[in-house]
Amino acid sequence: MHLETIKSPDDLKKIPLEQLPKLAQEIRERIVSVVSKTGGHLASSLGAVELVIAIHYCFHAPEDAIVWDVGHQAYAHKILTGRNDRFDTLRQKDGISGFPARTESIYDPFTTGHASTAVSLALGIASARQLRGSKEKAIAVIGDGSLTGGMCFEALNHAGHIGHDILVILNSNDLAIAPSVGALSMYLNKIISKPVFNRFKEAREQFLKQRLPRIGPRLLKLVDRFEEMLKGMIVPGIFFEEMGFKYFGPLDGHNIALMVETMKNIALVKGPVFLHVVTKKGKGFAPAEDQPVRFHGTQRFDIVSGEVVGTLEKATASFTDVFGCKLLELAEKDDKIVGITAAMAEGTGLSRLAERFPQRFFDVGIAEGHAIGFAAGLAREGFKPFVAIYSTFLQRSYDQILEEMCLQNLPVVLCLDRAGVVGEDGPTHHGIFDMAYLRPLPNLTVMAAADKEDLEAMLEFASSAANPVSIRYPRGTANFRPQGVPLSPVRLGKSELLKEGADVAIISIGSMVYPALEAAQLLSAEKIQAAVVNARFVKPLDESLILQLYDKCRAIIVVEEGVVKGGFGSAVLEALQEDGRIFKKPRPIKCLGLPAEFIASDRRLALLEKYGLCVAGIAAAAREALRTV
Repeated sequence: MHLETIKSPDDLKKIPLEQLPKLAQEIRERIVSVVSKTGGHLASSLGAVELVIAIHYCFHAPEDAIVWDVGHQAYAHKILTGRNDRFDTLRQKDGISGFPARTESIYDPFTTGHASTAVSLALGIASARQLRGSKEKAIAVIGDGSLTGGMCFEALNHAGHIGHDILVILNSNDLAIAPSVGALSMYLNKIISKPVFNRFKEAREQFLKQRLPRIGPRLLKLVDRFEEMLKGMIVPGIFFEEMGFKYFGPLDGHNIALMVETMKNIALVKGPVFLHVVTKKGKGFAPAEDQPVRFHGTQRFDIVSGEVVGTLEKATASFTDVFGCKLLELAEKDDKIVGITAAMAEGTGLSRLAERFPQRFFDVGIAEGHAIGFAAGLAREGFKPFVAIYSTFLQRSYDQILEEMCLQNLPVVLCLDRAGVVGEDGPTHHGIFDMAYLRPLPNLTVMAAADKEDLEAMLEFASSAANPVSIRYPRGTANFRPQGVPLSPVRLGKSELLKEGADVAIISIGSMVYPALEAAQLLSAEKIQAAVVNARFVKPLDESLILQLYDKCRAIIVVEEGVVKGGFGSAVLEALQEDGRIFKKPRPIKCLGLPAEFIASDRRLALLEKYGLCVAGIAAAAREALRTV
C-alpha cells in the first residue's frame, strides 16, 4: 500500500514512476469508498486521478500554485496533500470541503466552486511572481465545460497578450475529442516538448535575425507558418497557439508516464503553455463510467450496484420535478415558451422540455451572463424565455439581469432552483443572497414558492407577465398543499393569509411557510393564536395585509430562507417604517433568516435548525417576542 505512506507531495515523489499506476488504483478505491458513504462529485474526481498524480509528481506545491477550476475533480489532490486521514469527513459538518478551500490547506490557493475562474486566478498569481522576480509556477486546471464561460476566454486572451509564465491544463472528457489521442499526436508532442527542440527554435530565430538581417525575418515567418500548418493538421491546438500559447496535446490523461515526461519538459518552457489531456469520467468504477452524468454529483450509493441509498427524494416529487413538468405543460399550450439553462438540463428539470421540444430548448454552457442576454434577445422578439439556473450561479449574471433584462423591461422569467441552503456542497453553493440582491432592481417581480401548487401557479402567472419575473424554490421534496387549505390565485403583489390569529403574525415566504404553519399549531396548544402568511411576493410587497396584521397582532415574526440583511425581512421593516406605524405603535418585531456570512457545509435540515429556521425556532421566536409586550 503506497497511499498510507503519503502525507504530502514530497512523499509522492519518492515512489518509482512504474508504481504510480498502482497508486492511482488505491486512490480510486479510497474515493469510491468514501463518496459511497458521504455523497459527492464522483465521476470527475475518478477521471482526474492520474492527472493529479502527474501534476504533484512534477511540480512543487504549495510553492507552485495549483488552481482548480470549480474543484469537483480535486479529491485526489486533497488525498495527496495531507488530507487522506480526514477524507472520511468529506462534505460533513466540521469535515473537509467537497471543493478546494483556502482555509483548509496551504495547497488550496483559493476556495473555488464556480466554473471558468481558474485561469484568471492563476494568471494573477503568475503576474505577481513576475513582478516579484520569483520563479514558482502558476498552474490552472480546467475542464472542457470551463471553456464555455466567457471569463475563461478573457483570461486566456490576456495571458497570451502579456506572455507571463503560466501553465493551463485542459482536462477534457468529451468523447468527440478522443480520436485525436493517437500515436502520431503523442510522438509529435514528445518531440516538441523536449528542451532541445525549444532551444533549437530559439537558436533558429537568433540565427535568421542576426546573420540574415534582410531576409531572416521573412524566412522566419515562412518557417513558423509551415510549422503552424503542420501542427494544425496533426493536433487541434492551433486556436490556442493563435491566442499566444504554446500548445501540447492531446495526451492520454490516464498514461502517467507520458504525462510525467511531458510535464517535466514543458516546465522548462517560458511563457504561456497550454497542455491538453483527455480523460474518461468515472474511470475505474463501472457504474460511473456508464452513467457519468448521474455520478457527477451523487448521493450515498451502494458500491456493488451503484444504486442510491438512504434517500426518500426518489419516491416523491422535488421542486425541480414540479418545475420541469409544469413548464412542459405550459409549453404544450404556448409555442412562444422556450427554456434556457447553463449546462444544467438535468439538474434544473429542463430535460423534459429538451426531449419534447428540442428546438425550443437552449443549453448555453457554463455562461450564465450570456444566458440572460440571450434570453433578452428572445424576449425582444416576442418569445417567453424561462431561464432555469441554480441560485448560487445566477450571481454570475447580475449585470445582465440589470442591464439587458430589467432596464429593457423584458418578460424573461428567472427560475431559481436550489434557493436557500443546499447542504454539504457548502459556501460556494448555498443560494442565500438572491432575494437581497434582486429586490432593489427596477421592473423585476420577485417571488418565492411555498409548495407544489404555489410553484405551478407562479409559473402560470409568469407565463403571461409583461415584465421580468424571478421565482425561487428550494432543493428537495416539494410540499403538497394540505386538504382544506385552498389555493388562492396568484395576483401581483398579493399574499395568502393561511391562518387567522390575533396574538402574533408569522409572515413567512417560500420554504418557510410550512414550518410557520406547524409552529402556529404548537403555539395554539399553548393558547397563543398565530396568524400565518404565505407572502409569495418579495416585490411588490403586500403592504396592505402587513399593515392590517401589524394593527391586529401584538408581535410580528418574519421568516425567510435567505440573508436577513437586505432580504425579505428588510422589505417588511422598510414598509412599516415608511408608513410610520412602527414609531406610533411600537410592536416587537423579529426577523428570522440567515446571517450575512458564508455558511459552512452540513445537512440542509441541520443548518436550518442551527439558524432557527424550523418549527421549534419559529415558535420560540414568537414566544420571546410576546414576552416583551
